[in-house]
Parts: sequence; C-alpha cells; structure tokens
Amino acid sequence: MPLLPTPDIRRPFYLLNGHLQTILPSTLRRLPPHAYTRERIQTPDKDFLDLDWSKVGSQTLVVLSHGLEGDTHRPYMKGMVRALNKAGWDALAWNFRSCSGEPNHLLRSYHMGAVEDLDLVVRHALQTGKYQTVHLVGFSMGGNLTLNYLGQWTEKVPAQVARAAVFSVPCHMKSACLQLAKPANRIYMKRFLRSLHEKLKEKSQRFELDLAGYEQITTFEQFDDRYTAPLHGFENAADYYERCSSVAHLHRIKVPTLLVNAQNDPFLSNECFPVEQARQNPNFYLEMPKEGGHVGFSEGFLKGRYYSERRAVAFLQGIV
Repeated sequence: MPLLPTPDIRRPFYLLNGHLQTILPSTLRRLPPHAYTRERIQTPDKDFLDLDWSKVGSQTLVVLSHGLEGDTHRPYMKGMVRALNKAGWDALAWNFRSCSGEPNHLLRSYHMGAVEDLDLVVRHALQTGKYQTVHLVGFSMGGNLTLNYLGQWTEKVPAQVARAAVFSVPCHMKSACLQLAKPANRIYMKRFLRSLHEKLKEKSQRFELDLAGYEQITTFEQFDDRYTAPLHGFENAADYYERCSSVAHLHRIKVPTLLVNAQNDPFLSNECFPVEQARQNPNFYLEMPKEGGHVGFSEGFLKGRYYSERRAVAFLQGIV
C-alpha cells in the first residue's frame, strides 16, 4: 500500500497559505548563476527540441520536465538541477516545443500527452552511451507528461529508466481546469492565457490561425477547445482531457514512481489525489503534504531550502 504518511513540511511562518506558497518561490527565489550546456536535437516531424545539460561526470542521469509555459530556467528547475548535481548525478532539463526562447517550426506546439517528445529526449541521452541509469523528474504539466509516459508507454520505456518523482501534478485534467477557472485563481489563469496568446500571435504570422475574439477566452477549457485540441489531433477539449489525464494510466506504471501533491495546492481538484491507485499499484507512491502550494514546497524561502528537492533526491536514491 504505497500511500505514504503525510510529511511534516515546516513552511516559513510568512507563507501563510497555498497562494503565497505558490507565488513567492516562483517570483522571488534567487539562485546562484548556473551555466547549462545547450544542445538542439531534431524531431522526426522536422521540428526541434532544446536540451540543457548540467553534468558532473556521473553514469546516472536525471531528465527534468517543466510545467505549462515554463522552461529550464524557472527557479524550481534550476533548484532541482542544483540538488541533483550535488547528489552526484548529471541532469538534463529539456524545453518543450516553443518554450526555449525560440518559436518551434510547426503549427503544433506541446501538450499534456506529448510523450513522444519525452521519449525522444530519454533515448537521445541513452544513445550517448554514458548512462547506465536514468531517472525522471517532472513538475505540474511535466509531471503529467512523465506519468503518461510511464503509464501509457509502459512496454516502450527503456529498461535504464529506474525511478521517477513528480510534483504538483494536475493528473485529472478536466477537474483541474474547473479548479483553475474559479475566481480565486483568476491571477494564474490570466497569466497563462496572456503567455499562450503571445505565442499564438507569432504563429499566426506564419500559419493560418484565427485569433479573432481571443480576449473572450477566460478558461483553459475554452482555450483547449479552440486551439490545443484541433492543433494536436483531438476532437475537442473533452477528448483531450480524457486521453491525456495521467490518472487513468497510473495502474499500469511499472517503474517506482512518487507523486507529491500538496493538499493546499490552488491548482488541484480532489480528483488529482489518486489514493486508490496508490493503494492498488505497488509501484506508484502518493504523498500528500498539507503545505506546499503549487510547485512551491519551500521549507526556508530565504535560505533556499525546498522539500521537493530533498524529497526527489531521497526517493531517487531508493529511500521511500
């Protein structure tokens, strides 16, 4: 029964609620300068992915996947890369299509079920011949992508993939979208839609793309119905959510995998806490701390201590 005990995350006294625990680490966290080595690889459909390496000379590699409209330079990504390097492992943080600072070549972009891109990154790393073991770490959307990869592509995942740890995952997409549409989450919704709009405006200069009335879109469901679904081969938003919600595939995961979702995460619905799946699959571990917010998990904001980083390192080392 890998439903883990509730950990005691001692959040700073000034991070009073899930919103502060989400916003302050994202906007105010400062990290020492960290130099990635960037590599661009081609995709089978003639697009590209930009990969950012941080090597310490290990035969173990951790592949990191960021969240919606994120990139490898977000504080949670750089903080995790630093923690993994300190643990003695190489890290490979990859940028989803259109997230590396340069528009991707195609009309399509990234989405919650684009596991073929994650698989391409993992196999590219293995083809270097340098790694005997690969672990996966994912945040939010990148966590859902990681769970889909391990659950949907169970028989295709390379044998070198040993463990995975994911955080703040909206694994039940429909209900998570409804959660984000609530008035209390308007600040996040507006930010996401503004960022996505900028990318669509760039694409509209190269492809036929109707942006008329975009300002009337106020929810992810409306956005996904109009853009994500038709651009990526789904019938509509409902079809996209049904096919790409990782919660439906957790029972098939064969690699020891940890999901950490905070109970006060403002992005997550009740359906994003898959208790029964954890009880039924001995390879799927669920941890539900009371504190943490969304991709926050600060234990000492001003001192740079984060539960997500020490927990990921421990789990990947085999400490359940």
